[in-house]
Amino acid sequence: MGMLCAVSFNRYGRLYYLDPGDLRPQVGDRVLVPTDDGPEVAECVWAAQWVTEDTDGFPRLVGLAGDDDLRRDEVLRRRKAEAKVAAKRLIRSHGLPMKVVAVDHVLGSAESGGERSTVYFTAPHRVDFRSLVRDLGATLHCRVELRQLSARDSARVQGGIGSCGRDLCCATFLTDFEPVTIRMAKDQDLPLNPLRISGACGRLMCCLKYEHPLYQRFQETAPAVGSRVSTPEGDGRVVGHSVPRDAVTVRLDADGSRSMCSRADVCGSRQAHDQRYTP
Repeated sequence: MGMLCAVSFNRYGRLYYLDPGDLRPQVGDRVLVPTDDGPEVAECVWAAQWVTEDTDGFPRLVGLAGDDDLRRDEVLRRRKAEAKVAAKRLIRSHGLPMKVVAVDHVLGSAESGGERSTVYFTAPHRVDFRSLVRDLGATLHCRVELRQLSARDSARVQGGIGSCGRDLCCATFLTDFEPVTIRMAKDQDLPLNPLRISGACGRLMCCLKYEHPLYQRFQETAPAVGSRVSTPEGDGRVVGHSVPRDAVTVRLDADGSRSMCSRADVCGSRQAHDQRYTP
């Protein structure tokens, strides 16, 4: 058991959970977060509070951001904006099929290699950007790196709103991209229209994987569509499944009406149990 707080480097961006240590930051406070390039300024969006999970593996806040830290953060944001504008302008002048997604900038000292800008972009294929890197370095007066992102990584970096009306999962809490297949959509009886099952990145929605194990377990135990079953209301034939309700739809032989029954009521194991132990 320990204390945790959540911070974000960008408004509505990904949340990062840290151990506040002896600090007690409140919502809206600017704090210093340890990164590979040194402490960076972030905003506290979830005040420090006690949690039941073990917090030993979480990084610890460096401290509260002071005036010098805020001025440095302002310079850093300005340099990022300048690098993004310069990159877009030079890409147009070079006629390259590239789209700038994000820019990262490091205000390093001479001992650490100096300033460095990293431009993240998307492109339909591999691009020869050697001349672009040279011109960007001359314009920004720093070392420049270009990194091509996949469609999923691009959506994660840019963020957005999904078809559910909420922020994209990849931009908020997903840390790894797990494989998503069209079979998952088929198992859940979803329409195979690409516009209905694709996310903002154009790939299959990550949320198709969330409920897929539930559908797999249901299909392993529930009677198939077309099979004959006995229900508390009489014998009939299965004509449909309702996985969220854990039920099946049965057309009764007696009058042809449809009845929705719990999966447990029509499963062979449940019926065998009732026949054996019910007086």
